[in-house]
Amino acid sequence: MHDFNYRHNNLYCESVNIEELARKYGTPLYVYSRNTLISHYRKIKEAFSPINPLVCFSMKANSNLAICKALVKEGAGLDIVSGGELYRAFKTGVSYRKIVYAGVGKTEKEIEIAIKRHIFFFNVESIPELELINKVAGRLGIRQKVAIRINPDIKARTHKYITTGHGGNKFGIDFETAKKIFLGKSRYKNLNISGIHMHIGSQIVDAEPFIRAMKRIAGFIRDLQRRRVAIRWLNIGGGLGIIYSKERPQTAKEYAKAVLPVLKKVNANIILEPGRFIAGNAGALITRVQYIKETPSKNFAIVDAGMNDLIRPSLYGVYHEILPVKSRSYSNSKEIRVFDVVGPICESGDFLGKGRKFISLKEGDLLSVMGAGAYGFSMSSNYNSRPRAAEVMVEGSKTKLIRRRETHEDLIRTEI
Repeated sequence: MHDFNYRHNNLYCESVNIEELARKYGTPLYVYSRNTLISHYRKIKEAFSPINPLVCFSMKANSNLAICKALVKEGAGLDIVSGGELYRAFKTGVSYRKIVYAGVGKTEKEIEIAIKRHIFFFNVESIPELELINKVAGRLGIRQKVAIRINPDIKARTHKYITTGHGGNKFGIDFETAKKIFLGKSRYKNLNISGIHMHIGSQIVDAEPFIRAMKRIAGFIRDLQRRRVAIRWLNIGGGLGIIYSKERPQTAKEYAKAVLPVLKKVNANIILEPGRFIAGNAGALITRVQYIKETPSKNFAIVDAGMNDLIRPSLYGVYHEILPVKSRSYSNSKEIRVFDVVGPICESGDFLGKGRKFISLKEGDLLSVMGAGAYGFSMSSNYNSRPRAAEVMVEGSKTKLIRRRETHEDLIRTEI
């Protein structure tokens, strides 16, 4: 699953003792395994090799330049959703022909920069956006490729904030409107409307909703082809789930085996946009226990990482496994105690885990919040004027600081 394992009761990332990393770089600290990152990318690439897709890593999951550069070096493209991610993408050295740009609120300025750089595809979310891209492309004298993001009206079994493919969401265009766009595409003289995009949500652990969505879209493509409208690219998005606790998500192989029969019947090139599947289990957030607070109703382990460092438990109510960096054996059950692991933020919603069992947990102990490589640092903030954490990449026995810890001076650098 990943390269975080115990050796002689000490938690390691690949061949590096995490306790030593915490001593050297301080806490809170994001630690990434390069091997896990790359091996998960290769698993997707290998599973879908019969159709040789373009695999674009979803930058919103983790946009650190070192992470993205490592994947680009392996041949990945990038899936972006903002002008800032576009800027970062340029800095990774990725071929502009491997950038796909999604998101419902692209500004005219962002669109202009992307067209000038000759990005591969815009995934278009509405008719007004289609018209704006057409206008900007005309002004620049460039014919721009676009894919229409279709909302297949499929409910995926995931958190309501990260399901994106059913009718009540802000994402995508319904089938009827999409058909009108394709049949009337000669109206958009500066666009090559040659692709379809779908993305039904995130952290989806079984193939069934993907298959339903793809079958609907495959039927739609066949209908268009009967009307002599060619679809050259189908982007099936991302959304593959990972193990956070007791989930049993499909492997890349199982997912590919389930969806390849549908995709092979579609006469189009395939794009995938995995993010969490590649980066999620490649990262952990290391934090130190500041105080053990005992109350009549429960025990709290107050740590130095908070919801500003990792907001997923507070925002989504989700579970991240929390492991002691130094494991202890126990001789009787009285040594096992239950704690809420909470941060220093002035919010009751500031917690990393509730009701967790530990052996003899004490002040100064290090804890590792697992599965934090996706939507961890990328969603972090300076709330409560807290400097953001440092990030370290581990490769074998080597470590590299890939983002220094912010200072108090960094907090006010842009203020006037």
